[in-house]
Amino acid sequence: MQTGMRKSFVIFYAIIIYAIAQLTWWGFLLVRAMPSKLPMILLEGPIFLFVFFAGAYSLHKTIKHERKLQEQKKNFLLSVTHELKSPLASIKILLQTIQKRDLTKQQISDFIGKSLMDIERLDDMVENMLLASKIENSSYTFPKNKFSLSVLVDSIVNRLQITKCEGTQQIIDAEIEPKIEITGDKFALTSVVTNLIENAIKYSGPCETVGVKLFAKNDKIYLEVADHGIGISDDEKNRIFDKFYRVGSEETRNTKGTGIGLYIVKQVLDKHQASIKVKDNQPAGSIFEVVFG
Repeated sequence: MQTGMRKSFVIFYAIIIYAIAQLTWWGFLLVRAMPSKLPMILLEGPIFLFVFFAGAYSLHKTIKHERKLQEQKKNFLLSVTHELKSPLASIKILLQTIQKRDLTKQQISDFIGKSLMDIERLDDMVENMLLASKIENSSYTFPKNKFSLSVLVDSIVNRLQITKCEGTQQIIDAEIEPKIEITGDKFALTSVVTNLIENAIKYSGPCETVGVKLFAKNDKIYLEVADHGIGISDDEKNRIFDKFYRVGSEETRNTKGTGIGLYIVKQVLDKHQASIKVKDNQPAGSIFEVVFG
């Protein structure tokens, strides 16, 4: 892919150079053959060059954007492959262990629980990709019904809660105001809350606390997800909701992910007339604030 795009750039620049050389040569021949046309050439030549270079610059940006998009798609496919293989390998090992070893009832229950967590992880990823595809194709209608957002957020927090840090310490610190109801697409909003919390955990250090707040204020509903992770630079804050975009450099990034989670978040919230913004957390990390209403 890179070789093909590099070849396209070489051909593009070669055509530009050839066109300029031809324009200069024919202009020279025209002036030599008809000196009276010199004022016309001096007047129209710069206009033609301006239009020509404006078009060339626009084409250059398009090719460059397409090159970047192709690179992001390639990284997306590699990430998806890795994200699918990891839980599948884990499930396979756990089930083989249950099958081949004489385990206690408690051990079997523990292994099955771990397998179910990996299956939920796979299910979340598949749902993300399906929803992203439907949104892009405008084939998803976002059916809206009234439901308890408090119950939804609480259930997702309980599912994603990790209790392996320092014995029983829970890394998700949730403050959920009860009886908050909303009219919206429950399935799509489940993906929004899941993606925001999983992102916060993913980009935080091991056993770092992630804060989740849900509350109502001034006839608006607020959902805040805060982490103490690597943070997001000001230059990237407006780009993180683009499809396939991921924070940091592709060469140095170690965090897993596909780059479609926050894209889904933004698209779904736009369909609910809700806003989302990213703020810096103190002393480090980020706060994602969603406002409904």
